[in-house]
Amino acid sequence: MRYDLSMKFQLVADQVRQDILAGRWPVGSRLPTEQELLRTHQVSLNTVRRALDVLVKEGLVERRQGSGTFVRAVPPNGARRPRFVGVVVPTTGHIYAGVIEGIESVAATAGVRVVLASSEYNLGQEAARMRELLDMGVDGLLLVPNLHRVDQPNDYVNQLRALPVPYVLVERRLPNPPPDDPTRYVCTNHVGGVHLAVRHLVELGHERLGYLGQLHSSTADTVVTGFERAITHFSLPRVASAIQREDSWPTDQLAAYAQTCIAEGVTAVFSLSDRDATRLLPLARQAGLSVPDRLSVIAYNDDVAELAEVPLTTISRPAAEIGRLAADSLLRQIQQGPDAPIQQIHIQPRLLVRESCAPVPAKALLG
Repeated sequence: MRYDLSMKFQLVADQVRQDILAGRWPVGSRLPTEQELLRTHQVSLNTVRRALDVLVKEGLVERRQGSGTFVRAVPPNGARRPRFVGVVVPTTGHIYAGVIEGIESVAATAGVRVVLASSEYNLGQEAARMRELLDMGVDGLLLVPNLHRVDQPNDYVNQLRALPVPYVLVERRLPNPPPDDPTRYVCTNHVGGVHLAVRHLVELGHERLGYLGQLHSSTADTVVTGFERAITHFSLPRVASAIQREDSWPTDQLAAYAQTCIAEGVTAVFSLSDRDATRLLPLARQAGLSVPDRLSVIAYNDDVAELAEVPLTTISRPAAEIGRLAADSLLRQIQQGPDAPIQQIHIQPRLLVRESCAPVPAKALLG
């Protein structure tokens, strides 16, 4: 079951239910007042009242006018406080929808509840969401920190070690970790994914490749590094003017990029964003570079690629599997404690071949 931070009342209800089961408040006794409960659980009065409503509907407690709330029954002997894990993602869309799906599938099987929070790519919100989850009493955290927005990622990750609960990073790792890095994480092998894309283009005969990238996304630096390594590995010429990165790609700049590809004899483009690649296609066509006849295009990520005017070949990250493996790793930590092995898992993305890539044009081969 998934909760979000607007469902704190469920967590309060679970805790009160567990306290009744433990005998803290026997049948017939009066529960603490609403004001006492809100101070104990650090929630609003409305949250406390909604939590008590849940327990009233279950028949565990009853409200008595002017007297308070009293315990009517004890939960079944098998009842116990469920485990909760907190999940902090930068957004619930894009790849993270699949990651969340994978987390929830493992959690449901294990009888663990998921409390979901979004940082909206904001460091302040990220810290606030983590504090709120810890205040709720979660047993562990799955974190997608905004490492690309901090000046010293190593220091930031090191500070996470002070967290009072186990945690696993998801789709994040230090860019240059020390050999004995103890951080647990599950993430895509981005460098390997780019290599797979370039290999595909090389096998189609392409040599002069362009790179359409971004400057400040979470994968921007890693992916461009992978591209540079791949063209070196395959002994391809580095077409410097066609390797471009921007904060964003307005239409006029994408049109200008298509002209650069013509001027430099580029026959294939790798795009960090399938959204940018989708927007490039009609502009390239208008410039005389029809895809895939005269220009092959391959993109990283698979959010909208299939909807492009020519369905895009992409490198697809295994989002759900990332979520499943991260949840498995966290639950193992919760169960085994400090003795749990340190898992650092890299998953190779896969190539999805569609219609946007073709063998290099004969004219390009002739020079």
